[in-house]
Amino acid sequence: HVQLVESGGGSVQAGGSLRLSCAASGYTSTIICMAWFRQAPGKEREWVARIYTGGDSTYYADSVKGRFSISQDNAKNTLYLQMDSLKPDDSAMYYCAAVTDPGWGLPARHFYGSEYTSWGQGTQVTVS
Repeated sequence: HVQLVESGGGSVQAGGSLRLSCAASGYTSTIICMAWFRQAPGKEREWVARIYTGGDSTYYADSVKGRFSISQDNAKNTLYLQMDSLKPDDSAMYYCAAVTDPGWGLPARHFYGSEYTSWGQGTQVTVS
């Protein structure tokens, strides 16, 4: 199992920045993809960004492209989300998630939210 714990959320004014962190523990060697999701009250969960542990390929939702940057430090088993030029619409609970290799070498690709097997408890981001 993989355990994820987010941190770094907070309240900022529009145009400000925050860096979220997600510490992974457990069977981290099985992680093939990690991502950030967010969910605002009354809204569906939204995928924000993802990164593949092998190759560091990154992908972003159009709503955050150019403003957010996902990165990872595999040695520290930590995922990051640098958020710049924050907007009120970015306000949400942010979650990190991971897809793990089932054991046969699952190739990295786009994964649906339901395919992420590990989730953190979330960290709140409020932009006013």
